[in-house]
Amino acid sequence: MVKEDKKIATRESFGRALEELGMENKKVVVLDADLYNSTKTEYFKEKYPDRFINVGIAEADMIGTAAGLATCGKIPYASTFAAFATGRVYDQIRTSIAYPKLNVKICATHAGITVGEDGATHQMLEDINLMRGLPNMVVISTSDDLETRWAVKEIAKYNGPVYLRLSRYKVSSIYDEKTKFEIGKGIQIGNGTDATIFATGVTVSEAIEAQKILKEKGIDVRVVDIHTVKPIDKDLIIKCAKETKKLISVEDHSVIGGLGTAISEVLTDDYPKKLVRMGIDDTFGRSGRAEDLMKYYGIDKNAIVEELDGE
Repeated sequence: MVKEDKKIATRESFGRALEELGMENKKVVVLDADLYNSTKTEYFKEKYPDRFINVGIAEADMIGTAAGLATCGKIPYASTFAAFATGRVYDQIRTSIAYPKLNVKICATHAGITVGEDGATHQMLEDINLMRGLPNMVVISTSDDLETRWAVKEIAKYNGPVYLRLSRYKVSSIYDEKTKFEIGKGIQIGNGTDATIFATGVTVSEAIEAQKILKEKGIDVRVVDIHTVKPIDKDLIIKCAKETKKLISVEDHSVIGGLGTAISEVLTDDYPKKLVRMGIDDTFGRSGRAEDLMKYYGIDKNAIVEELDGE
């Protein structure tokens, strides 16, 4: 699928969709921790200043304020970098949002090693692990412009806490206007039986590019976009396990507790089969260009091809 067009970061898609949502739903309010230029909540801020709160560099206050707004019937979207949106405020999210199951949407940009030159401290590789472990929390990681725009608006209809993972890394468009998205349902791309490549977020485009290269080598694989890591699409995972010879997962996240772990849990419980997990192997990131880091940590298209063509 992957279209040859201008690449766009999902944080940009988030900002534009949030701006549109502000017109459609007056209950939506947006909070940011003094990073609105980078998270792209600036678009909402410019149009609806009376529904925008810049709390400053006080992320714990942002989460507490969002929780309070939710109790008043508002739909708060709280945004900052993933390193701060989950790590710095985990206790506040756990106690003030997840435990009472409040209707707060935590929208974190700059996730994963593809933050690039910002280096290890800002490359949040554990956020999916942290958020999917919380009861009541829905976890979504989008892969392109349209999917992100859908997710931003769809989670406003869902009554409960949501973690939306977004990137600074620019990705190609994958889907068209005819695509139907649903929370909790993965999207299968292709019907190959040699292998299934499960991917999420920025690695979906890499998986699709690998799919094309492998096709030329006579290896027919399918790609599955797991945009909702929790609740995960168990039926689709089991279906692919039954229909394909090999299973791999690839993610811009630690191999501990992320997409690969979530898939492994399904397989262990319902259809035991080996899964090769590709991700950041229990280490911190380092500073560098996003493309170079994806290659270094083995989560780009070439690494996927090598994994499936190396036998």
